[in-house]
Amino acid sequence: MQVILLERVEKLGQMGDQVTVKPGFARNFLLPQGKALRATAQNIERFETERAQLEAQNLERRTEAEAVAAKMDDLTVVIIRAASESGQLYGSVNARDISEAVTEGGFTVSRSQVVLDKPIKTLGIFDLRVRLHPEVTQIVKINVAQSEEEAQAQADRVARGEPAVMTAALLDQQEAARIAEEQSAAMAEAAAENAAAEEAEGEAPAAEETAEA
Repeated sequence: MQVILLERVEKLGQMGDQVTVKPGFARNFLLPQGKALRATAQNIERFETERAQLEAQNLERRTEAEAVAAKMDDLTVVIIRAASESGQLYGSVNARDISEAVTEGGFTVSRSQVVLDKPIKTLGIFDLRVRLHPEVTQIVKINVAQSEEEAQAQADRVARGEPAVMTAALLDQQEAARIAEEQSAAMAEAAAENAAAEEAEGEAPAAEETAEA
């Protein structure tokens, strides 16, 4: 089916573009949400007549969205969930959960504005896009933790360049690395002591020969 886009649609086109899409996509998404019109001769004429007005309205909405995006810069929201020792959630975090958390953070967004390919199923900090306008998106950090204290700890670890979630496996890896480092330092110290002892033993006969001479 050929349609005229009334706004930018990601991976499809810009306002005014005539594109061919699957009938189901048009009937179930583009047409009912007012994102497109069927590309009939009458609708094409109608669009061209209203193009200037539609572009002006789109510009106004985009400007408003850009202002909101600037205020949302560096926004992090915390979502509390129970999880196993491995960091797997007992359940998941979906678009509705995220939209509610962002709204509680002071910015009203719907779940349809949250760009989430699949639900979040582990603890951690995730960068997700929120679509404020067809041409404006903003990154929001989603900190999924078991408590407010753990959320802060995760944020602190990420700030230090460490993984957000310290699972038992990661802790074991860190401990193994620490032990290996200590062993390496001990071996280096022992080697240095042996070298110093050998050097001292070599200097002793030389001193005796000098004295006899």
